[in-house]
Amino acid sequence: MAQDCPHIEHIQKVTPSAKGCEDCLKIGARWVHLRLCRTCGHVGCCDDSPNRHATKHFHATSHPIIEGYDPPEKWAWCYVDEVAFELSDAEATPQLGPIPRYY
Repeated sequence: MAQDCPHIEHIQKVTPSAKGCEDCLKIGARWVHLRLCRTCGHVGCCDDSPNRHATKHFHATSHPIIEGYDPPEKWAWCYVDEVAFELSDAEATPQLGPIPRYY
């Protein structure tokens, strides 16, 4: 559970880096859902997307926590501890919307 995850103490308020998957937008690719890095604000696509940019961002940076982001879904995931947890309204990141849908 989230109480077993020490990384939740390091969640930052961030500004999303793009109105869509930052990396997919650069290469003209499509995504299914978006994930927001709660360390730096990188917006990446989910693991159901062809390019899995959110997970690639974690492997490149070791930033542990992502948030469901399209629309803000009020949940987070820790890659390191493999736990999901709910975010309060105050903890959830407001959307820069509208975010285009690409699936």
